[in-house]
Amino acid sequence: MSQALIELTDLGFAWPGQAPLLDIPALRLEAGESLFLKGPSGSGKTTLLGLLGGVQMPDRGSIRLLGQDLSELKQGARDRFRVDHTGYIFQQFNLLPFLSVRENVELPCRFSRSRAQRAAERHGSIDQAAASLLAHLGLKDPALLARRADSLSIGQQQRVAAARALIGQPELVIADEPTSALDADTREAFIRLLFAECRDAGSSLLFVSHDQSLATLFDHQLSLPELNRAALPANAQEA
Repeated sequence: MSQALIELTDLGFAWPGQAPLLDIPALRLEAGESLFLKGPSGSGKTTLLGLLGGVQMPDRGSIRLLGQDLSELKQGARDRFRVDHTGYIFQQFNLLPFLSVRENVELPCRFSRSRAQRAAERHGSIDQAAASLLAHLGLKDPALLARRADSLSIGQQQRVAAARALIGQPELVIADEPTSALDADTREAFIRLLFAECRDAGSSLLFVSHDQSLATLFDHQLSLPELNRAALPANAQEA
C-alpha cells in the first residue's frame, strides 16, 4: 500500500481530568483526494484539527503527515512542518484586518521558505501567485489587492482565506466550516472553485462541515461521530 498523505492509527486524546474525547481506530487520506468529514458539535472535530496540525499531541497512537510522525517532532519543528505542508481555511476566516488583501494571502510565504519558493517557481513571483489565485477564485479587480481585509464582504473574505491556504501549493488543505455563512448556491460554487484550485496545486482537501448536503461533491465522506468511538452526548460542549 502506498504512503498516505494523512494516516491516523489508534488515536486517543483526552483533556486533563476529563473523559476521553477522541478514540479513532484509523483514518487515511490519500494524496490528491478530497474528503468530506461530517463534524457536528460534540464530535471532537476542533480537537482533531488541532492534533492534525501538531498544536496538541495525542495521548496514544500516531498521526503521520507525509510519512512523518508528528509526535517525533518538537514544538518548533511541528510548527514549521505545519506551515510548510498545510493550508487552513478557518470558519471565521481569521484574516488580519489591518493588512491588505495581498498581504493576507502572502502571509504563509513569510513563514515558510518552501511555500515561498514554490509560489515563485509556479507563478514567477509571490505577488503574482497571490494575484493569480485571487483571480481564479473570482476576485479579478487589481484594486482589491490593496484594500484592507476588513473592508471586504463575507464572500470576498472567504475567497481571500482560500487563496491564503492555497498559496505555495501545500500538500494538504484543511477547511473548517468555511461555507457556514453562505447560501446554498454560493456554497456549492465556492467548493467547486476550491476543488479546481486544489487540483491545480496538487493539494488534498480535508473539508469539515455539519452540512451533509455538500458531501456528495467529494471523493469520499466520513462521519466523525461514527468514526470517533468516544463521541458521546457528554462531550456536547466540544465545538
